[in-house]
Amino acid sequence: MREPRGTAVIAGAGPAGLTAAYELADKTRIRPIVLEATGEIGGISKTVAYKGNRIDIGGHRFFSKSDAVMRWWLNFLPLQGAPSLDDRLLGRRVDLSAEPGAPDPETDDRVMLHRHRVSRILFRRRFFDYPVSLGVGTLANLGLFSSLNIGLSYALSRIKPVRQEKSLEDFFINRFGRVLYETFFKDYTEKVWGMGCDRIAPDWGAQRVKGLSMAGVLKHALRKAVLPDGSLGQKGTETSLIERFLYPKFGPGQMWEEVASKVSKLGGQIRLRQKVVGLQAEGSKVSRVLVEDMTDGRLSAMPADYFFSTMPVKDLVRGFEGDVPAEVRRVAEGLVYRDFITVGLLLSKILYTNRTGHRTINNVIPDNWIYVQERDVRLGRIQIFNNWSPYLVSDLNKVWVGLEYFCNEGDGLWNLADEDLSRLAVEELVKIGFIDRADALDSVVIRSPKTYPAYFGTYGEMGQVQRFVDRFENLFLIGRNGMHRYNNMDHSMLTAMEAVQNITLGRPDKENIWSVNAEQVYHESGT
Repeated sequence: MREPRGTAVIAGAGPAGLTAAYELADKTRIRPIVLEATGEIGGISKTVAYKGNRIDIGGHRFFSKSDAVMRWWLNFLPLQGAPSLDDRLLGRRVDLSAEPGAPDPETDDRVMLHRHRVSRILFRRRFFDYPVSLGVGTLANLGLFSSLNIGLSYALSRIKPVRQEKSLEDFFINRFGRVLYETFFKDYTEKVWGMGCDRIAPDWGAQRVKGLSMAGVLKHALRKAVLPDGSLGQKGTETSLIERFLYPKFGPGQMWEEVASKVSKLGGQIRLRQKVVGLQAEGSKVSRVLVEDMTDGRLSAMPADYFFSTMPVKDLVRGFEGDVPAEVRRVAEGLVYRDFITVGLLLSKILYTNRTGHRTINNVIPDNWIYVQERDVRLGRIQIFNNWSPYLVSDLNKVWVGLEYFCNEGDGLWNLADEDLSRLAVEELVKIGFIDRADALDSVVIRSPKTYPAYFGTYGEMGQVQRFVDRFENLFLIGRNGMHRYNNMDHSMLTAMEAVQNITLGRPDKENIWSVNAEQVYHESGT
């Protein structure tokens, strides 16, 4: 497995890029050089520190149906062998590692926590299970009339489904019925994408919702009541419904900082503030890349035997020197991205009380994140970092939350001053009854461009770009933006693993890379 030699340039130090770097450094004689335009490790899976508190951009559950990915993570951060701080204080039971010398989160930093997942929808100022369940609580919140309408609508969708799903709206209606779709899916999804579900390709549902449907929700509820799955692997559970996950003590960025450190120790290089701005090809191979030093603007050419791209497809194609078909350039330029703002707020308390069976410190509501389905606010989702890991919060008597807004880079929301964004976030939390204005103690704003590759624009013609780039045998597109595919973290990692394996096996085609998260075996949902 160590026969190949040479150098690989990897654009991007996110999960896909760093996975590729580690796999190359560990299993081949190829020296990886990771170029990252920012000064940070982890891409959108980074952890941002602010005054002793930490923010997980977008929320990252470490869970995969791939055993290889699960083992990979635990190789870097072993599973806890003793309870974490909140579990100790509350006397909560959690499955622990039985390995001798397994780390104690209270004394060891290199540790993976075993966490319980709670996600709910806030709708009509009430909480509903996410994914939507049809339990007593949901039906009581909706009322008899709405509940009957949902049942009748779902029955109609089964009797008379949309035969050819042309949009995301068709996808949802076929699986949940029109009434449930309009109640719990439509508004939030349109906040995310900034356009109607009837204008979005159904592929997004195939990527994110996978096998989840009304029938799946009912089946899960019955299985949970009769034969609960207590394993971390939860092999029999649709991923949207998983209830346990792994999580690094200090957030997802800790994982990727560990990987970057290991890559360096194995002889690879991590070069920050270095941006790939051009590619030169000779025949069927990329021969060198043009790199801009973001600190002083200097340009330099870097030869490479292999090139891995996690950069946005639009930027990759723009950077190609020489003959690129006009149609390929048109499709690449027409690809659309959705951008993301997180407002971190430190709160003295939350007004909503914990009425669940999940015990928490100071009885804070137990949610990891809350989907805000309310139409009168722009807020899309709320994370409560106390519930991800107690070590993300400097004072557990305070509540540290992340408020998530979806926007387009350069629009009115994106261009708001930080203080105006913070003010908007506080006002919207007050409006939905989440806090009193005086509860907001401090704030920070983080903007994340090109967070979500969109399933509209020229996305439907992406095959033209794929065929063009696949002509270059030493060029590998991996990861979410690299493939313009709304992949989760584990899918991004799997694309990198497949690409490295192709090199070691001498496999020329790249269909196995593009099939990750397209084949049912890889299907997952989450953020």
